[in-house]
Amino acid sequence: MARVSRLNHAVLFVRDAERAAAFYQEAFGFEVVQNVGGRAVFLRAASSENHHDLGLFALGPAAQGPFTGQAVGLYHLAWQVDTIDELAEMRVTLANLGALTGQSDHGATKSLYGRDPDGNEFEVMWLVPREAWGPYDREAVTRPLDMERELARFGSGRGG
Repeated sequence: MARVSRLNHAVLFVRDAERAAAFYQEAFGFEVVQNVGGRAVFLRAASSENHHDLGLFALGPAAQGPFTGQAVGLYHLAWQVDTIDELAEMRVTLANLGALTGQSDHGATKSLYGRDPDGNEFEVMWLVPREAWGPYDREAVTRPLDMERELARFGSGRGG
């Protein structure tokens, strides 16, 4: 049986593709790969080997939605960072953009939640090293994220 190995890219409908692209450039450091006359914008993450990681298609200023929790559909996308230090930096960036909506400790992952200018929810997460998962190998939890504790435990400036 053929198996999927990973998610290659995501595509979102937005009201204004260029406005949304500017947000993802500022928030995530994405680069624009192609802008199709403002109707569609394709972006790539800095360390990505994909052609694009995010596609944005403009629907116009009167477009409805999203209907989070009110209709069947995508709940959110999760973007992964490589270190807990980067997650902490992302928390500052998202807060400065007014986009940070939540923070959670899921045991095996540490997560931030936010919304883009169109209200699309996203997650930015850091995957704890596999050997530190412990009981979270088969258990999912949602607790408040203590970023300072996690930085002390896993960050580049930890005390050893």
